[in-house]
Amino acid sequence: MSQLLRTKPLEHFNLSPLRRCLKASDLVFLGVGAIIGAGVFVLTGIAAATAAGPAIILSYLLSGIACAFTAFSYAELSSAIGGSGGAYGYTYAGLGEFFAWIIGWSLILEYGISVSAVAIGWSGYVDNIFQSVGIHLPTAIVNSSAEGGIMDLPAMLIILALTALLCLGVKQSARFNNIIVFIKLIAIAIFIIAATKHFNIHHWKPFLPFGWQGVLHGAAIIFFAYIGFDAVATAAEETIDPQKNLPIGIICSLILCTLIYIVVAGLLTGIAQYSTLNVSSPVSFALLNVGEHFAAGFVAAGAIAGLTTVMLVMFFGLTRIFYAMSHDGLLPKVFSQIHPITHSPTRVIITCGVIISLISGFMSMHEVAELVNIGTLAAFVVVSLGVIVMRIRNPNMPRPFKAPFYPITPILGILLCLLLIYSLSHVTQIRFLIWMGIGIVCYFLYGYRHSVLHKREKL
Repeated sequence: MSQLLRTKPLEHFNLSPLRRCLKASDLVFLGVGAIIGAGVFVLTGIAAATAAGPAIILSYLLSGIACAFTAFSYAELSSAIGGSGGAYGYTYAGLGEFFAWIIGWSLILEYGISVSAVAIGWSGYVDNIFQSVGIHLPTAIVNSSAEGGIMDLPAMLIILALTALLCLGVKQSARFNNIIVFIKLIAIAIFIIAATKHFNIHHWKPFLPFGWQGVLHGAAIIFFAYIGFDAVATAAEETIDPQKNLPIGIICSLILCTLIYIVVAGLLTGIAQYSTLNVSSPVSFALLNVGEHFAAGFVAAGAIAGLTTVMLVMFFGLTRIFYAMSHDGLLPKVFSQIHPITHSPTRVIITCGVIISLISGFMSMHEVAELVNIGTLAAFVVVSLGVIVMRIRNPNMPRPFKAPFYPITPILGILLCLLLIYSLSHVTQIRFLIWMGIGIVCYFLYGYRHSVLHKREKL
């Protein structure tokens, strides 16, 4: 049992050939790039129509608060420990190898499936733009076989394009992300300006059509919108002065995105009846209904940009988790080999890119939002628990950033995340348990015997 709980010594973190080139501003844009996407452009309307009504703004606030408590825990651990892999690395240092594997396996599910799901959504927006100019792409190449076609070619191509971009190096990827995030924020600003002119308070009546249970259910659905701020922590080994810049990147990106979500959700339900917003592009749909055609078109373009950066950052996080787990011997060493010129783990990038591309092209992603959410929430619970364990085990460890109001902050983070997990469907919970079962088998067949710490113990 003690071998399953062996922890990674702190001095083994931050020993990596990855290039440190990311500043605090890069991390903030990285976080915004990952967070602002499918949530604001798709899930806001769906959650409003099916779960919370105009009170969706309270759902965003609740999810934001849950994430804030976890963000403080992430910030403390990232400033004190660092290392690539984010929650996986922190768990390895605090709770032990087996729990680290469980969280790493959960994060692989979170990032891998979310990239595939967003790619399919991206493909749908691109198809809509072609249709708006009179070009109708064949169903066979824009829909998977599960949706009446053969393959979703645009989804596959965008994944392959992002694979090539990530292979060029993290700095080039960050510059591209910063540009696209800027375009995305302009699109949101245009929506806010256009929607403000048509806001009608009568659309907010009734404000709580589904009661407080609807608010809680809405929070569980739109939690997908917040997935991404934790991806900032996976960039620790490529960050300049990570003890200072990681907490800035994590907390600032979360605060900024929460404010944007609340404003957009409030305006969206104020210019359209909430029951009409269960569509694939609710923001553009609502603008078209009030006659703002130019704004609707620009917002659609911004949605494509937004979904692109979400895929880029989540893809980046996925490869760094693979890299960290491989570096520790829990996955094959091929995944931790660094390209001598770009200083990026190109082999794991290409491997992940091919797999995600195939999933995006040939599978339907129904109910993936909930499946991604439960993997993320599980990781958030363990990160918050890790803060408590590290405070007990290593009370004198230097902590450039400390979670405020300890231990209240991590405890509230744990409780709120467990509440949201409970609010998800039983089918999602069962699927997650199946995925965890597969992961445990993989750990005992490979990871346990090939672990770097296990090999050192045998010497």
